[in-house]
Amino acid sequence: EARAFRRFRIGTQEIVVLRDGDGVLRGFHNSCRHRGSILCQPESGRLRGKLLVCPYHQWSYALDGELVATSSMREAPDFDKADFPLYPVAVQEWRGGIFVSLLDDPPDLASGFERGSDRIDHWPMESLVVGHRWGKVMQCNWKVFWENFNECLHCPNIHPELCELVPIYGRRISGVRDAPDWQEHADRDDPKYAGGLRAGANSWSSSGQACGPTFPELTPAEISRGQSYFVSLPSVFIACHVDYMRTVRILPTGPEQTEIEVEWLFQPETLARADFDMDDVTGFAKLVMQQDAEASEMNQQGLHARRFEQGVLMPEEHYVRSFQDWVREQTGS
Repeated sequence: EARAFRRFRIGTQEIVVLRDGDGVLRGFHNSCRHRGSILCQPESGRLRGKLLVCPYHQWSYALDGELVATSSMREAPDFDKADFPLYPVAVQEWRGGIFVSLLDDPPDLASGFERGSDRIDHWPMESLVVGHRWGKVMQCNWKVFWENFNECLHCPNIHPELCELVPIYGRRISGVRDAPDWQEHADRDDPKYAGGLRAGANSWSSSGQACGPTFPELTPAEISRGQSYFVSLPSVFIACHVDYMRTVRILPTGPEQTEIEVEWLFQPETLARADFDMDDVTGFAKLVMQQDAEASEMNQQGLHARRFEQGVLMPEEHYVRSFQDWVREQTGS
């Protein structure tokens, strides 16, 4: 709503996002132009007035970032308030979410989340509501987490419950064509070979059962698969199921520390059901993410070996190779 704000960090950068009096979304570095003090102290809330006032020396800014007043008894002749607006950051609204980028020219989000033939707009993300939030700090580098996300060689050992729900993962592969002999099983509908959820299951939950009605715009293939993933490197992936969605934000907080923030999004009528079981839905994903965190931390610890210079990728880890190529491209290395 108008004058609502939220403060958060991206790496070392303090950011404040707010809506001005007309409801226009704005983003700024949380830094006063006077001497750099934090400008907004609370994590979130709603401003009582139409100004952002620095808690240090009371410089005041309009909600569009323009400097309105200083606290000095006099200002130098060559001082012009117009020269000292808040430093802006790029913000975009997309599908009910707010995305912030420290780049002056951020990438297009709509195309960034597409993956293969899946279309995330088949899921009504903007009409869903947040039913549950959960977060965890992992003792690993963010790239270690993403590498783990992009392969399933670890799945049988690390995720026995997940392999029961998604049998193909029990074969240490993420997709049908990752198996050298996939053509020999091309006509089989067993989910161990064809992908998708186990027989009788229709969603990601401890019971394997959906918690609410199926989203109406999904294709038969999306329904039968039971899960679709959309990724926007380096910071977000969205897990889409037939009845709910899960967003995961990955935020590096140090060279060997990464925070994940997770939100479960539901249809309002799902949350209103008398038989709705939140733990059945959220407990399963939390288990899987805890297991991934422990695996990533184990990987990070081993990287400290003096003799270890680089690893080796196996054929099933082609998504890991794609991720590493992306990192090299982004960093020019």
